[in-house]
Amino acid sequence: MRRFTLGILTAALMLGAHTPALAGNGPAYRDAWRPVKFRVADLLSRMTLDEKIGQMTQAERLGIKAPGDVTKGMLGSLLSGGSSQPTPNNAITWADMYDGFQKEALATRLGIPLIYGVDAVHGHNGLYGATVFPHNIGLGATRDASLVMKIGRATAEEVSGTGIDWNFAPCLCIARDDRWGRTYESFGEVPEIASAMTTVIDGMQGRSLSAPGSVLATAKHYIGDGGTTGGDDQGETDISEAELRAVHLPPFREAVRRGVGSVMISYSSWNGLKMHAGSYLINDVLKGELGFSGIVISDYNGIDQIDRQPGFTPAEVTASINAGIDMVMVPFEYQKFTDTLKAEVLAGRVTRARIDDANRRILTKKFELGLFERPLTDRRFLKTIGSDEHRALARQAVRESQVLLKNENRVLPLDKSRNRIFVAGKSADDIGNQSGGWTVGWQGKSGPVTEGTTILQGIRHTAKPSSTVTFDKDANGIDKSYDVAVAVVGETPYAEGRGDRPEGMGLDAEDLATLKRLHDSGVPTVVVLVSGRPLDIAGQLPEWDGLIASWLPGSEGQGVADVLFGDYNPTGKLPVTWMRSADQQPINVGDGKSGLFPFGFGLRYRHGW
Repeated sequence: MRRFTLGILTAALMLGAHTPALAGNGPAYRDAWRPVKFRVADLLSRMTLDEKIGQMTQAERLGIKAPGDVTKGMLGSLLSGGSSQPTPNNAITWADMYDGFQKEALATRLGIPLIYGVDAVHGHNGLYGATVFPHNIGLGATRDASLVMKIGRATAEEVSGTGIDWNFAPCLCIARDDRWGRTYESFGEVPEIASAMTTVIDGMQGRSLSAPGSVLATAKHYIGDGGTTGGDDQGETDISEAELRAVHLPPFREAVRRGVGSVMISYSSWNGLKMHAGSYLINDVLKGELGFSGIVISDYNGIDQIDRQPGFTPAEVTASINAGIDMVMVPFEYQKFTDTLKAEVLAGRVTRARIDDANRRILTKKFELGLFERPLTDRRFLKTIGSDEHRALARQAVRESQVLLKNENRVLPLDKSRNRIFVAGKSADDIGNQSGGWTVGWQGKSGPVTEGTTILQGIRHTAKPSSTVTFDKDANGIDKSYDVAVAVVGETPYAEGRGDRPEGMGLDAEDLATLKRLHDSGVPTVVVLVSGRPLDIAGQLPEWDGLIASWLPGSEGQGVADVLFGDYNPTGKLPVTWMRSADQQPINVGDGKSGLFPFGFGLRYRHGW
């Protein structure tokens, strides 16, 4: 009887695959039992050109001026940029915001749900109170692909709790010049590390995109953004195709192999041509050679830069779509974009086949995510946001990311008992500094930007009552009565553009003054360097007894203290070559240059400390 029933079902499905009219009480694309490919074809056959172009358009939620704009514009997607958070910035307002926009999309003629994107590049970093994980450069130092996969899953759960279903991460750039302001978004200077860390995609997308807590991942920025001359953000990558393929392509190949759902195009150029118009690398290499079948999305206003003049033109729209971009991020001028693209199609400069191909890719992911069946926020995941479990995972990531670079006279690990510890530095008690850019704001900022534990709090929590921990940010008051000083110094938050350092990469005047006071006191000093890249420290290093590269550890500063006090023996290894001076940039393993610390370097505490 079971075999007979299955036979009838199989026959019905086969018949239905060729007979859209046999879709029950509604249109076939609404039938969740049908194959995705069939549902896409059925929906596509019902769509007008305006509806198809709407699906290819992603607007910034701040660009939506009135209720119903999503419905009127038949928009396929929205995003919250790095500084686009609802007020108040909490999980409930995010979820309510998402559901409100989604209901507008469902009110369109065909009821096609939105897909909503955010840059959750180290946790759900735009949301106050979310778990903030170390930035990628720190994760690259762990060399722990399994840990990174768990971070991907935790991030996806917290993102899902606010309704969001598309994450513009991971960044698979290979940072070849540390003057680049996005160096901390790179897992390292060699493709092997980034390729290994594509496990984060498995964590984000889960066993199935339709499973609860899964989000669409994005491999970015395709391709060569970390190889620009001088580390110039959005600049020129003037290298041969052989080098592009050897250094910058492997992580994308691995991401496609893992089934990444989308790929974001880089602002940068390859040998003079802006990647947003790079048909060969998108159509021929990514979609053809690598077999990528997901969504190719532009970067924020990325098509504007094709002719290197402000504002996008019809020629730029046509060039980007014909180059293989399926969805265009046009934050505030989405109406201009949809009108322009329609005119270009009607003029024959963009084919309807290209429009259908883009829609097929977009709709496939929407069906695979289960958005047609479950379009609203799965609020079961609200409880995961900033949860103890996720913070414990972040703390472990911090521990594994710390790289011990110097340990003279075994100044480390610190003694928990009967120890007089002086803590100084602008980043010792500043969760904004230790989290870096892309933290509750695009460029990030200093101060109490989110919840978590600062490095100072971690030190105080770990030291036993028999010890004394004194803190002064500027190192005022230190004297020889202290056994050790811990200076937490380095960079303040930044993101791309503002973070480029063509003029120098040294410590700032505030840090240098703090370190001088500590050195003048004669107290052994351990420096914890909070930064998104190696800094030019060779001139000061002889004055320090210990040095830990802490990178940008995120919200769980207790993990730094765990290493300082020896509760965790440091295992981190440099994911980049540490320069002797900024004049050596670019410096990378295998180029014959001798750095201050080589790629892969990292000390451990001796047995029996």
